[in-house]
Amino acid sequence: MFALKKYLLALGAGAVMATAVAAPLKIGVTPGSLADSVQVAAKEARQAGLDVQVIEFTDWTTPNTALDAGDIDINYFQHQAFLDNAIRDRGYKIESVGVGLLPNIGLYSKKHAALADIPAGASVGVANDPVNQARGLLLLQTAGLITLRPGVGAKASVNDIVANPRKLKLLEVEGPQLVRAIDDVALAQGYPAHLVNAGQRELASRALLYSTVDDLYYAIRFVARSDRKQDPRIAQFVQLYQASPAVAKQISASFADDAKLYSLPWKNTAKATP
Repeated sequence: MFALKKYLLALGAGAVMATAVAAPLKIGVTPGSLADSVQVAAKEARQAGLDVQVIEFTDWTTPNTALDAGDIDINYFQHQAFLDNAIRDRGYKIESVGVGLLPNIGLYSKKHAALADIPAGASVGVANDPVNQARGLLLLQTAGLITLRPGVGAKASVNDIVANPRKLKLLEVEGPQLVRAIDDVALAQGYPAHLVNAGQRELASRALLYSTVDDLYYAIRFVARSDRKQDPRIAQFVQLYQASPAVAKQISASFADDAKLYSLPWKNTAKATP
């Protein structure tokens, strides 16, 4: 009787282990270019024997909450600046485990053909959230339109502008509304993917200046719980995503097949570290 009981217990443990092994890798994403590319990678992963379940979230808070709670294994929706801010504010035990695509931003104008044409006193739209506002301000500084306080980097805000020779009026706008703001201001920070989604594909490709792969801090990251980052399935999926020609093709399609609108940082191995 004891031997039978021991066998049944062992059989039960084996079943539990088999179930754990068979459990899919759950990946949280947000709709659009990120979800589309992950779906392509997930299909290829399944063909390679790695079961992947893609879960879409419609906000930018729940993916990290679900990851921290262990409800998903990895998420793919945020850049490092956003992740750093989320960890600082909420104490999540999560971290970057791989670099993904880098959606470039641009400086857009429907009224002027060159940065040199932006007149004195003109209105310029920038994102109103601290993470993305800094990115826009840094691009304005690269354009030579403003100068920021030395060392502020990705923490820059409109309060850190120390030189504004053209006396530009910086207007803080909700990120998603910047697409519309371009109609009303002389110049605006813009997201090419948002413009493509809004049916303004031609404008997306006509920025007066784009960010580049040097903007790596804003590349989208694969993020996992710190205590699960060594899960070999995660490394397998990230590597598949980065190496897949089908994924690269889908990313290109999501950005109007215009290489100015995005970068693939992992192709630059010297910079693309987690």
